Amino acid sequence: QLQIVESGGDLVQPGGSLRLSCVASGVDFPLRSIAWFRQAPGKEREAVICISKRFDIAYYVDSVWGRFSASRDNAKNTVYLQMNSLKVEDTAVYYCAAAQYCSGQRSEYDYWGQGTQVTVSS
Repeated sequence: QLQIVESGGDLVQPGGSLRLSCVASGVDFPLRSIAWFRQAPGKEREAVICISKRFDIAYYVDSVWGRFSASRDNAKNTVYLQMNSLKVEDTAVYYCAAAQYCSGQRSEYDYWGQGTQVTVSS
C-alpha cells in the first residue's frame, strides 16, 4: 500500500523553474516506477515523465524534453520533477503516480496523489 503526496506547485513566470516533490509512504517504494502526469483545464490527464525503479527515464511529452527531468531518492521515498524554462502551456495540475513499470497509460498506475497546481503566467 502506498500513499502519495505531491508538493511544490506554485505560480511562476514564463521562463522560470519549479521543483515538484512526490513523497510516497509504503514499504515497496524502491520497487515502484513513479510517473508524473498533468491535467490542464478542459484537457485529458497525460503522462509527462516516468522514472523507473532502475532510475531509467521515460518521456511522454515531446515539448518537455530538455526542460523537465525526474530524479528519485529512495532513502527519502521521494521523486522530484525539476521543471525549467516553463511555458504557459505547462500550466496544469501535476499528479504523481506509482506503477510496477513505466507506462504512458493511466490505467497502469495503482496509486495516485491528489495533485499540485502549477501555474505559469506573467
